[in-house]
Amino acid sequence: MAQSLLSRTLTAALLVIGGTLGVTVSAAQPQTLDKVSFGTNWVAEAEHGGFFQAVADGTYKRYGLDVTIVPGGPNENNRMLLISGKIEFFMAANTLMAFDAVANNVPVVSIAAMFQKDPQVFLTHPESKVTKLEELKPLTLFVSKEGISSYYQWLKSEYGFSEKNVRPYTFNPQPFIATPQSAMQGYVTSEPFAVERAAGFKPGVILLADNGFNTYSTLIETRRDLIENKPDLVQRFVDASIIGWYTYIYGDNSAGNALIKKMNPEMTDDLLAYSVAKMKEYGIVDSGDSLDKGIGAMTEERITSFFDKMVRAGVVKPTIDYRKSYTLRFVNKGVGVDLRPKQ
Repeated sequence: MAQSLLSRTLTAALLVIGGTLGVTVSAAQPQTLDKVSFGTNWVAEAEHGGFFQAVADGTYKRYGLDVTIVPGGPNENNRMLLISGKIEFFMAANTLMAFDAVANNVPVVSIAAMFQKDPQVFLTHPESKVTKLEELKPLTLFVSKEGISSYYQWLKSEYGFSEKNVRPYTFNPQPFIATPQSAMQGYVTSEPFAVERAAGFKPGVILLADNGFNTYSTLIETRRDLIENKPDLVQRFVDASIIGWYTYIYGDNSAGNALIKKMNPEMTDDLLAYSVAKMKEYGIVDSGDSLDKGIGAMTEERITSFFDKMVRAGVVKPTIDYRKSYTLRFVNKGVGVDLRPKQ
């Protein structure tokens, strides 16, 4: 186990006393790091960059943690590893996962939101001249099965969309590229880059988060028992992750990118740079509440607002106690705000 807060405080006090009395105090024994594992929900990419940065540049170690990142992927279920106690933390895609956990009595809790905005977008062809969300309605829309059951239900309830023009999205951009009067789902940090490379045109981008889809994204989840029994460890993981994200977005992120490429050899420098630039341009990581509360910020008002929207859309039941899905205990403390470049 890592040194307790009391023992660290006593060590610091002894050093001060020793210096005052002119006594040489021998250096404390090397700190024993708490070993924890963090599971992501996909292969290593820039959208996970702050976590990799905190590993690569030693931030987690400075917070007394020895962190192993367990990458996700199409055949991995790292959330089950969290639930079964095999890992300590997990990266959840959005707030809907937390609501679902409450509905199914799964004892996991959201403790920080690294993305203030969900990166979900629709891409359009330049010749369609679509600039507003409502203008997507007459187009052929390529939407994944997961998208239909989540954000598309919100589009139906809030904007009057229907499913008559929806076609399956299989994470292949070619059907969209070949259909001028169409739009395709994607992430603002990756799919526009892929389409531009494959088709030679720059697609239009409509970010759902800027049109009312106000879920948090890239949340840190942990188990209730860890919060109850090791709150100091949870706090240190959250704080160090926040510092990692400030460094990755605003500072020298070369160490984080090198680790991402080591764990995902298919990743390129061009895509990493593009993704970081888009996260900054659209305020994905740092905007709204995080500007004064710090990266990772969450508020009860916003979670309530999103819950109400999902109830209206029929995605979640109004009877679930959604307040059990999160805690604000570990965020909104302004950690790392001084690392944001001055405007």
